[in-house]
Amino acid sequence: MFTSDMAESRQKTVVLQGLDAGMLREILSYIYSGTLHVSLDKVQPLYQAADLLQLDYVRDSCSSYMAMSVERSTCVDLYKFADVFSVENVRKACQKWIARHFTEVASSEFCSLSVNNLIEIISHDELDVKEETTVWKAVVRWVQHRRKDRMHHLPTILSHIRFNLLTSDDTAAILEHPLVREDPGSCEVIKNVVKKGNPNLKPRLGMTTEMVLLLNQTPGHNEVLFMNPQEGKYISCSYKYEDLPEESSVETVTTDNDIYIMEIKYLEDEKKLSLLKYNHAENVWEPADVPSISMELEHDSSCHISEIDGTLYYLPIDEDSSVLRMSKWDQHTKQWLECSSLQFEEFTFTYTFENRNSLSFTLSCGSHLYFLTNEEMHRYDPSQDRWSKRTPPIDIPNICTAVAMGTEIFCTDVDFTQTMVYDTESDCWHKLQGPENPDVADNRSPSFFVLGNQLHVLLICVERPIMLREGHLVYVYDRSADAWRDLKATLPNRRYDNDGPHWPVARIYLPYLKGA
Repeated sequence: MFTSDMAESRQKTVVLQGLDAGMLREILSYIYSGTLHVSLDKVQPLYQAADLLQLDYVRDSCSSYMAMSVERSTCVDLYKFADVFSVENVRKACQKWIARHFTEVASSEFCSLSVNNLIEIISHDELDVKEETTVWKAVVRWVQHRRKDRMHHLPTILSHIRFNLLTSDDTAAILEHPLVREDPGSCEVIKNVVKKGNPNLKPRLGMTTEMVLLLNQTPGHNEVLFMNPQEGKYISCSYKYEDLPEESSVETVTTDNDIYIMEIKYLEDEKKLSLLKYNHAENVWEPADVPSISMELEHDSSCHISEIDGTLYYLPIDEDSSVLRMSKWDQHTKQWLECSSLQFEEFTFTYTFENRNSLSFTLSCGSHLYFLTNEEMHRYDPSQDRWSKRTPPIDIPNICTAVAMGTEIFCTDVDFTQTMVYDTESDCWHKLQGPENPDVADNRSPSFFVLGNQLHVLLICVERPIMLREGHLVYVYDRSADAWRDLKATLPNRRYDNDGPHWPVARIYLPYLKGA
């Protein structure tokens, strides 16, 4: 303003419009003292002043403070402010909070939202509602709050309600609602939406159930068991061989709840790795929109597929190399792009039953990727395309399963006698309590999974066919008591195979499952 050819550069006195005197005093105090005092009652005008004066540190401090202050009493007000001033991190934090507490928020300040804010919220997949009628009732309250000014918005809003998730009776009741009957345009919108349908619209978060996916591909079976032992849900779905080939494994579940299965095909002079993606609505496995990857027949004894922030990463494990190569899938170019490689110090991937400590695991935790063996642990930072060495779990002789939860990584040995937890923030390991009866893991292979933000372990008999309770044991870790609790799970008497570091967990809309 003062160094350019603008009019203010030639004036002796410049009037700063829209700048509160109190906020200017706060900013001057910060400039001279280096100390910034932020509180909820003044963070918004302070942000406006910092934005006007282009003080990035003050502005960023205010936006971080607002993002951390999102709660029941502030979410709507902060959401509206963030929308006006394009404060993206605050806007996303508010969206997430409102979506997760939709029923609670929709009963009060929700009615003060603009029509664009309303549409943005009800279009969110993460709404924690059990029924789509909850969304419709919230829309009714919003319109009736200022009926005269808002009725003309109703047809536009209705197109964002997911009528594919409503029963025919619910839809009929909406068509008979006074608001809809009063506006012929609204009635027409509903009929058109129902007629066209849109199976691509996902169920809301609150309509889904966390389910563990267990593959059973023993001769004569080609099925997936969707289970939630906490809720006593066990649903087996059978698939055709061409839809779910043998020797495939559920490799990863993304943050968008996409489930990928990895299939390796052996050709004359090479191996081909292909990915199958689960179609939730149709309950089928389909080829993913990702090209196959060629693998050398003699090498690449195994491979890992992981995901960070929506990006897939492919890590082939070459038993004859001390270098770990990695590629990522670029959605824009539709190509696998090479990432920085990882050089090991002294390590071999050769695996035998006697030498079980050579297993390797790739885990996504937060915004990083972790590669873990008994001898080494490394972290990959996608923002810098760089690997860094971390502290390995030296107290476990042979890791057989590992899983990430929050900012921690859990792993245990093949005998389920030594369980360790790694804090990714402090780069430290410590031990967890093992089962009270160490014999429960005798001749059973442990595999972790995370359900309801709790650590679970599934123990499966690996040496002899044992019936139900004796063959499959599920324990949940009670952190407050530092103890494992038997869930008394009753899995079908099948053998389930898992080639990954842990059993994958996805959110499933149960009506989509055949036999649900």
